[in-house]
Amino acid sequence: MFTGIVTDIGEIVTVAPGGQAGAKAGDRRFVVRTKHDMKPIAIGASIACSGCCLTVVEKGIEKGGDWFAVEVSGESLAKTHLGDWAVGSRINLELSLKLGDELGGHLVYGHVDGVGKVVSMTREGGSVRFVFEAPADIARFIAAKGSVAIDGISLTINEVDGNRFGVNVISHTQIATTLGQAKIGQRVNLEVDMLARYVARLLEHGKS
Repeated sequence: MFTGIVTDIGEIVTVAPGGQAGAKAGDRRFVVRTKHDMKPIAIGASIACSGCCLTVVEKGIEKGGDWFAVEVSGESLAKTHLGDWAVGSRINLELSLKLGDELGGHLVYGHVDGVGKVVSMTREGGSVRFVFEAPADIARFIAAKGSVAIDGISLTINEVDGNRFGVNVISHTQIATTLGQAKIGQRVNLEVDMLARYVARLLEHGKS
């Protein structure tokens, strides 16, 4: 479990097909360089990588910083934008939440609901107003003043217009996350607030 507060921008340094013995065709292995100290991070621990909860399968230290490796199934590659990652891609990283940690954002599970895209970016003072487009099947869970995780970043929704919604991204978030290098048309991983899903489910049962 995570909070949507990005703690490092990692860099993909290796992309390879498959993984360990038994990996299915279409699976992929990524090696990620990070500023995080990987010594206390256990093999099998979870790290949110641009919003997708992935398992550390190997780690180490080399010239240029610490690194860890993750293996991603073909299913996850198809349902997220992880399939777009290449050597040099920069990704948002967040270590898993520990009991007693501050809940600075909102509860994020690292289970990507769908892939959206950046529609527009407009500078407003020191911040940038982003408009994103969500797939129709998850747009109904997005509400004004609610929370959403975009590439693992906890953000508050300003307004909703059909399948599109706007958020303001302050300068700190632009610097501390990959949104500072975002481009119009770029694909983003979306995870809706779990509370919105539960409310929708309850309303569906109430109508039956």
